[in-house]
Amino acid sequence: MAENSSAAPAAAENNVQVRILKIYVKDLSIENPAAPQIFQQENMPNVEMGLRAEASKIADDTYESILTVTLTFKLEDKTVLLVEAKQAGIFNITGLPEAALQPLIATHLPSVLFPYAREVVASATAHAGFPPFHLPPTNLEALYQQQMAAKTQLEEAPVGAVN
Repeated sequence: MAENSSAAPAAAENNVQVRILKIYVKDLSIENPAAPQIFQQENMPNVEMGLRAEASKIADDTYESILTVTLTFKLEDKTVLLVEAKQAGIFNITGLPEAALQPLIATHLPSVLFPYAREVVASATAHAGFPPFHLPPTNLEALYQQQMAAKTQLEEAPVGAVN
């Protein structure tokens, strides 16, 4: 009987376990420098959003992942509200080869944290006196792929090349 070569990877993938050990807010900062005057304005501020994910190994098979969301609300060129939330989680990951670990840590763990960060940001903006700001759906895997492509492009550029 011929052995099915695709069965071995499928069996290995079935042994991968990602367990959430803890979800928490690591840091939350709100600056509302234009209050109370901003509340008398009728114009809505523009919002600039930044996302950053980082992770560190804290024990064997255990990682802390931090998704940082930075929102800058501006009216004309003046910052009227600044919110930075660091949503974090502790995850246990087993059954995954080392080579496959980085993409999972960089994409899956922040994706798990995203809905929690969304809730924290909406609550923070509401408590600052603004309408709740709901983070738009974001494909963190696509952002990771873009980062990796940009990194590869930089590494492949000749030394001294100017773009």
